[in-house]
This record gives sequence, structure tokens and C-alpha cells, in this order.
Amino acid sequence: MSKYPEFKQLQLAQIGKDILAYWQANEIFEQSISSRPADKPYTFYEGPPSANGLPGIHHVLSRSIKDIFCRYKTLKGFQVKRKGGWDTHGLPIELAVEKALGITKEDIGKKISVDDYNAACKKEVMRYTDVWNDLTQKMGYWVDLENPYITYKNEYIETLWWLLKQLHDKNLLYKGYTIQPFSPAAGTGLSSHELNQPGTYKNVKDTSAVAQFKAITTDTVLSKYGEVYFLAWTTTPWTLPSNTALAVGKNIEYQIIKTFNPYTFAPVQVIVAKDLAGKYFSEKNAAADFASYQAGDKIIPFEIIASITGKDLAGIRYEQLLPYAQPNDGDAFKVLIGDFVTTEDGTGIVHIAPSFGADDFRVAKLNGIGSLTLVDKRGRFVPEVTDFANEFVKEDYLSAEEKETERLKQNRDKYLSVDERISIKLKTENKAFKVEKYEHSYPHCWRTDKPILYYPLDSWFIKSTAFKERMVELNKTINWKPESTGTGRFGNWLENLVDWNLSRSRYWGTPLPIWRTADGTTEICIDSMATMNAEIAKSIAAGFMPVGFELKDLHRPYVDEVVLVSSSGEKMFREADLIDVWFDSGAMPYAQWGLDQSKLAAGDKHPFQNEWNSAYPADFIAEGVDQTRGWFFTLHAISTMLFDSVSYKNVISNGLVLDKNGNKMSKRLGNSIDPFETIDKFGADATRWYMISNAAPWDNLKFDLEGLAEVQRKFFGTLYNTYNFFALYANIDGFEIKEDQCTPVKERAELDQWIISALQKLIVEVTESYENYEPHRAARAIQYFVDEHLSNWYVRLSRRRFWKGELTADKKAAYETLFECLTTISQLMSPVAPFFAEWLYKNLTDSLREKELSANSKFKAASIHLSLLGEANLDLINERLNESMLLAQNISSMVLSLRKKVSINVRQPLARILIPSLGKEIDAKIEDVKHLILSETNIKNIEYLTDSHGFIQKKIKPNFKALGAKVGKDMKEVAAALTALDQDQIIAFEKNGQFTLANSPYTIAIEDVEIVAEDIPGWLVNVMGKITVALDVSISEDLRLEGLAREIINRIQNLRKDKGFEVTDKISVRILDNDYIKEAINKNLNYICAEILATEMLFVAGDLLNKERVEINEKEVYISIEKDS
Repeated sequence: MSKYPEFKQLQLAQIGKDILAYWQANEIFEQSISSRPADKPYTFYEGPPSANGLPGIHHVLSRSIKDIFCRYKTLKGFQVKRKGGWDTHGLPIELAVEKALGITKEDIGKKISVDDYNAACKKEVMRYTDVWNDLTQKMGYWVDLENPYITYKNEYIETLWWLLKQLHDKNLLYKGYTIQPFSPAAGTGLSSHELNQPGTYKNVKDTSAVAQFKAITTDTVLSKYGEVYFLAWTTTPWTLPSNTALAVGKNIEYQIIKTFNPYTFAPVQVIVAKDLAGKYFSEKNAAADFASYQAGDKIIPFEIIASITGKDLAGIRYEQLLPYAQPNDGDAFKVLIGDFVTTEDGTGIVHIAPSFGADDFRVAKLNGIGSLTLVDKRGRFVPEVTDFANEFVKEDYLSAEEKETERLKQNRDKYLSVDERISIKLKTENKAFKVEKYEHSYPHCWRTDKPILYYPLDSWFIKSTAFKERMVELNKTINWKPESTGTGRFGNWLENLVDWNLSRSRYWGTPLPIWRTADGTTEICIDSMATMNAEIAKSIAAGFMPVGFELKDLHRPYVDEVVLVSSSGEKMFREADLIDVWFDSGAMPYAQWGLDQSKLAAGDKHPFQNEWNSAYPADFIAEGVDQTRGWFFTLHAISTMLFDSVSYKNVISNGLVLDKNGNKMSKRLGNSIDPFETIDKFGADATRWYMISNAAPWDNLKFDLEGLAEVQRKFFGTLYNTYNFFALYANIDGFEIKEDQCTPVKERAELDQWIISALQKLIVEVTESYENYEPHRAARAIQYFVDEHLSNWYVRLSRRRFWKGELTADKKAAYETLFECLTTISQLMSPVAPFFAEWLYKNLTDSLREKELSANSKFKAASIHLSLLGEANLDLINERLNESMLLAQNISSMVLSLRKKVSINVRQPLARILIPSLGKEIDAKIEDVKHLILSETNIKNIEYLTDSHGFIQKKIKPNFKALGAKVGKDMKEVAAALTALDQDQIIAFEKNGQFTLANSPYTIAIEDVEIVAEDIPGWLVNVMGKITVALDVSISEDLRLEGLAREIINRIQNLRKDKGFEVTDKISVRILDNDYIKEAINKNLNYICAEILATEMLFVAGDLLNKERVEINEKEVYISIEKDS
């Protein structure tokens, strides 16, 4: 029975299915945790996905990155527990439910009860759980799916309450009435980190207006100028009905300019900042005649009649622009000084609508100015704005159908937005000076993709700014990959931190656990169910709640039914808001375990379940770049404020997965990739390997199925063929590894010693790459080793050793060497390609485990993922041999490319190559591997030229791209000096690896130039770095005949394969008489027979039975082969 399974075809997808079944049947994932010591933990936090949407191909990338380091650390002996999780609260779920039910937020509590609505949300959150779990398993992502943390569970919410109570006790929770980003489409306020998610700011073209505000000049510095208008610019004309003030810069110089209104053509005098006047008044119009101006003239005359500073304008009142309503909470309609006013754009005068801008709100409050909030939370004008009552202030809030309905109401050819119609109204009333489309960046809701408004809200905040410096300090201790994200995007975010808006005006989420008296003077923050039950008991005793009331669900509406009692006997009602869903996910390091009630009762500072003790902070987390100001921030903020600690030590911020052209994937564009179809077709391993090796995790990946197919074919196909080669011959020879009887490496052939040396270097490089969280480098190093070293060099040059009939000591050493390479590669690649690595390991070692293995056997583990990855054996690294072999590979590559250049087949032997000497040391290294070069290139001899003068002529071509950064503007002179170097200088350049130009500050490296050689008659020349090779392409008669003999061998070997002969089968050969090949066969008969395992080889005259036609150098040859009986 064969010890090593042999296969006919590589089927990666089937391998994935078979290995998955093996893992599940044998609980390999569970064993990977239980087999490692608990006192050596490595902690990974799973950023919880939301299961109400389907996974995409980008999830395969992000989860592969997570999986790689957990598997790697397991190989290094760490116990890696990784708990799965589900993000179950927040806007994505609510919006999906509202869409499914055909309702809006306003319908909750009217058309549908809060209870029924939240029940629908709870059902929605797990809608695609099975699909996610299926992908998790199929892609080989190992995470605990049996005991995930779920953010809607009472135990999870209870922990959030405890954390909020700690913030409350530190006076870090406060309630404030401020201007906050608000999403009318979602019906809730947003935090600053939500507003800074990637893609939230979009370039839009809006109607902008410069409005004319008529000054009340009586008893002011403007009284002598008659009727004067302030010009104020806005990109949100919908806020003009809510205007209650204007702001100017204290030290800005303003001009009073006499001109005509461009829409009504009425004479006006306007005030604008001097530095911005040129935007509205062209210098060429200054000389235009006022008297000859006619309505509608394109050239509008103007005259500067006075200058005045901003401080002189302060306090001047003006007429209300659009008098729909009056403020009742302060003064209004006067000019203020604003420290935020600049002359970068606009007019230098800022329109102030305190309800819709943070600066506006601040300056108005400072000056006792009232506000007008004439837009409701759905984004519609209130009824007082009679001309536009109940209309949405943003066009994007309307559907196509709603726009059409509005168009018909407007009786227009096309729908006009509120901004456009307000601007038209201002134009007709002589209140607009300039109206135009303006492109600018405007924030949108991260979930609905609709524009946000800045809106006055009563909100609860976390005073995160109190810990800004500490967050910055701790962030510097985190290993960010890439570093630029930590110092740049995340670091800059922390430097400009604002307080965290915690409140959300929604229904499905974690309720804010704060109860207050009606006057807000007394409040309590509940930290746990135990505290809640105790407070409920007090309330029942006070008669505020029914006897027997029990709070079983911490969500709304049940928690809203709880009325508590204050110390003075007053009723306390819960603050209606929910908390930011990002707090839910940012608290997972604690809430995933839940509270330990006994610790809580004892006042433990860390009252979490015992698992938390060894699982905080995380050693590693990874999520998309969009989480930089989301989950990454909330994890960091909570841990800093409450525990003065980082929440994670190492973090990868992975990039986007784009289509092959670099475009964002979307179903609408038809360029999205289905992860299930991809895995079914190419296998999870090829998909993971392609994504990891193709780009650094933090770079954007251009996903191309052709590139994936190439990885499947070239890398996995090569490794599969290498294994099959080993299995075929090892089974023939009955080879089996015996760990205690392996040939010492130093007693093995030179080629074996080299590949083992290269293997140790690979272990070092791959281990360092994993340790540095650079999986792309690990994958590329493994792929290069397999392709260039193992398959294309070691196996190819060792084939004859495996073909030999008997199991000699040399052949045994070759098997041991190849076996070690394959088993080590299976270990090194297993974090990235877990299925194939397991398949390879099991094929190589299953037969060993059928016997009794020693306790310290490397192959005792039933799975590669249960094995331990040791350190490289540095004693086996032979740098001289590595250098010699690199020379052999490079010289062989150069010779083979020269053969290809003149179409001389490798089967055709050639006489010699000449190599100009690079010194005794390098010549000796080449001599060490001379036999390999000759074998690989089919050359008879290598000769060294100590003086190549007059034989090989070289010239230098500057590498302009490389040199550009070094020499800059001196490129022309440097290039001329390089091309002028003589042959002696070029030889010195090659030997030294660098050259200092005469009369120049520059030392040029060999990498900065390309040295090329001119061909000589009868020879071809190739240059690579320091090495030059000249190939003698003349073919003697003996060489021609030997080449023919090799062609004959090739054709007969192909016939053997076509007929399905075993590699050990001996054959007899008959050839139809043929003068073209007869001499070649006769001269090389013994060699040919040995190669094809022929017992006889005869020419036959006349006809030939069972003959096969082959072609050799365009000549027909007929051959018949038969197995020897």
C-alpha cells in the first residue's frame, strides 16, 4: 500500500471541503486552544459585524488578516481564544426594518408599537447569521461561533451600564444643548466620529446666494450714506429664514460700494470686505458711467465711496430678511463681532442662524441673540414658513416620485429645490446680489447616505476632551500598521478631539441608564441589574410602580416603564435617549464577558468574568480603514478614560478591495465579486493567498479573477506537482522518513545542503514577517522559495537522483531533504492557506502516525495547526553556498535567455560559456557550482577570461528613474559622464559596485545604471549586475548529434507517458529506418537506452507495427514502443 497518496488533478475547492470536514469531525479548532497553555495567552478582539447584511469579498480579506495571526501565534505555542460577536443595535437594523415595514421613525408608537418595532429589529439583526457562519467556515476563519457575544443581550447591556456609571462617577457624563450633526433621514444625532467615516463628505453642487440685508442706519456711522445693505454669502439659503444676526471680523476692512443690483437693476449701496470686493466688482467696470447705465446692461458700474472696519459696524441693526417668525429667546437682527470670520471666501460678512451652526450658536449665545428653528427634525420647514411650509430643505430627502409630485405643485418644467426658490424670491424682492451654483464638500449620514443638518439638540456627552492628552500619549505606544495611520489619520483625530455625543434619538439600542427628576436637579445612573432591582424596590415601596414589577428586558419600551424615586421622594424618569452604537462595540473588551455579580457586590474595580483577566488588552485587532475613527477610536477612548490603558497593542488598518480597474465595487455597477462563488471555483486558499500576497494589508487591493487563477495555477499548482513528484518516487522506493535515522545535513549532497540552508533563511524571513504583522511579505517569500528555489532549481536538478533504480544513500538524503522542505512549507504557509497546508501535511505524515511516534516527534500532531513552529537552525545556514548557488541560478538564467534569443533548444548541447573574471573569490564560488550550471544549461564547459579587452565591449545606459532622485537637475551632465566611461572604468564599476564620477560630488551605484554588452560574431553576450556571460553558439557535428539524441529521448519519454507506462517500466523500442537520426542513435545508444529504460533499440526496414509518428526538427520519425514482458 502506498504511504503517500497520489493525485491526478489539483482540486483546491474539494480540498477545502474535505479538510473542513476533517477539522469539524476531530474538533481541531477546539484542540488548537485546549492544547496550548492557559498561562501563555494571545488575545484577539473580533470587531463585530452586523448580520442583517450579506458578507462581501472584502470580508474575506479582513477575516483572512485576522485569522493569519491567530493561527501563527498558535503555531508559536500561544493559547489564542477568539470569541465571535454580532453588532446588533443601531441604524443599519432600524433602517432595514423601517424599509421592510414601510414606515418612518415618526410612525413608531403610532402605526406600530415600540414593543413590536423592537421585536422586528431583534429578528432582523440575525437575518443572515447562517450565511455569515457559512462563509466563516468555508474560508477557514477560526473563531468561536458557538458562544459569540451579542450586543442586544441583557448581560452585554448591563456591562455597558456599568461602564457608563464609572464615567458618570468621574463627572465625564453631562447633558448639553448644542448644535450637533443630525440626520433627518435616520432621525437621530450623530457623533463626530460617525461624521468622519470615509466617504461621508461628498462634493455637491448647491445653490449659493449673496443676500442683501438692509441696514437700519439711523444714529449709526452709516447714517450719512443713506440706504445701505450688508452682503452676506451662504451655501445653504434654506437657513436664511432662521437668520437672527450678521457677523463681521473686528479688524477686517470693509468697503461701502455704490452700484446697481444685477437682478432688479435698482441702485444700491453695499458693504463687503475689501479683500473680497474683487469677486463681485470687476476693475474694468470702475470707470463705467452711472448715468448711461441701462437695466440689463452686462457692464455694471461701481464706485467705492467709503471704507470702514468691522469694529465700527458692530451693533448696527438691520431689517429681517425673511420675516416669517420672530425669536422669543433673545435679541435679534444686529451685527456682531465673530472671531471665525475670514476673508478667504464669501463677502467677509457671515449670516448667523444660531440653530444651524456651531459657530453661529456660540457667537449668538455670547451676545444674547435669540434663535429661530424653522426646520423640523425630518428636515422640513415648519408651518410658519408659509411660502415653503412642510417642504424638505434638501432636495436629496425626496424620492423621484416625490420630486415629480412637487414639480406638478410648482407648475414648472422641472423641480426646483427650496434653495433655488428662496433665491428666486430674494432676487425679485431686491434682496439677492449674486446667486450661483457652488461646488463644495458637504457631510452625509454614514448609514443613509443623505445630507445631514446641523441642528440644536439636547444631548448627553462624554467629556472625552478631558483625556485628550492621555489618549495621544497612549496611542504612541500602539504598533499601527501602517504607522502612518496611527500618526496621521488617527493621531490627527485625537489632536482635534471634541466631546463625544453619546445620545441617539432612536428606539432599538442600549438605553441610557440615567433617571432624572422633572426639574433635572437630581439624577441617578444605574450600573447593573442588581442596582436596578434595588431601586425598583424603593419605587414600589414609594407607590410609584406596581407591586411585582420585574424588568426582564433592558430595551425600550420596558425600561421606559421604570419610574424611580429620588432621595427627596420625587419621581425620576429615564432620559429617553439611547446611546451611540459605537459605544456598544467599543465596550466589547469588557461586555463580551459580562459582569461577575460577586465581584460587583464586593466593589471590585474590574468586576468582569474571570476570562477578562487574561484577555485585556488585546494583543491584536484588525478592521478596515473606515474603523479608524469608529471602532478603533471608541476602544481607545473607553480604555483610556476608565482604565488608563490601551485597549489593543497591535492593529492593522486594512485597505479597500476594489475591482481590477481600481473602482469601488457595487452591485449597481455590476463589478462586485461573490465570495461564495469565488471560493467554490478557486478554493479558499487561493483566494486568501491572492489577496494577502498581492498587496500589503493596508493598501487598496485591485481584485482580478485572472490574477487569482494565476495564483491557483502557478503557486498551488507548482507545490501540488512538487508533492506529487515526491509521492510518486517515494512510493516506488518504499521510502519512509525515520526522524532518528536521517542523514546529517553536512553529509548530504551540496544541493541538499543549499536548499536546507535556504529553508532556514526562509523560516527566519517568514517568522519575522508574521511577527511584524506583514503577512504579504511572508506569503511572497514562501512563493518565491517554492517557485524559484524548490521547484525550478532543487527538484529539477535532483530529478536524476530520484530516477535512479536503487535507494542509495544519496537518494535517501534527497527524499529526506524534499520531505523536510515540504513539511516546513506546510507549516509556514498554514496561517495564510490553512486547508492546503493541512492537506499537504496529512499526505506527508498520516502514515507516520499509524505507528508509535516518540513524544518529541515533529509529526505527532494530527493537524498542522496543532504543531509547533520552531526556530530556524542557524547552524545550517551556509552563506558561501547560498552565494554560490545564487551565482549558479543567475548565470543559468542568463545562458537560457541567450539560448531563447537565438532559438537554440536547451536539449541542444553547446560547447562553452566565457565569464570575465571578477576575482579569485567569485570565480571559486562559480567553480563550486559549475557542474550544476553545466547540467542546467546543457553546456560542456565554463572558461574564465582574466582580460576581456578587445573581446567583450560594454557600454552604460543611465537608469533615469533611479538617478533622478539622486542627481536632480544635474542629470544631463551625469548621464553624459556615465556614457563616456571607457572599458577599464566600466570593469572597475562592475567589480566595486559603485563609481565616483570625476569632478563631481556624485557616487553612482550599480543599480543606478544598466550595463549592456555588444554581441560578437559566433557569440552572444548577456550582463546582469556584475556578471557578464558570453555564450559560444557554434554547433559542431558531435554536438548536433548529441542534441538529436536528446530530442529522441524526449519523444520516447512522451510516448511512454501517453501510453500510461509506469516510470519503472522497461521497454523495447523499434524505429522505422531513418538516415536523419540513425547516426545520432548509434553514437549515443547506451545513453539513450539508460534514459528511457530500454532493453533494446532497433531500426526496422519496411513497415512497422503499432508505430507512432513523431516530429524531430521538422522531420517525420516513426517509433514503436512496447513494455518488456
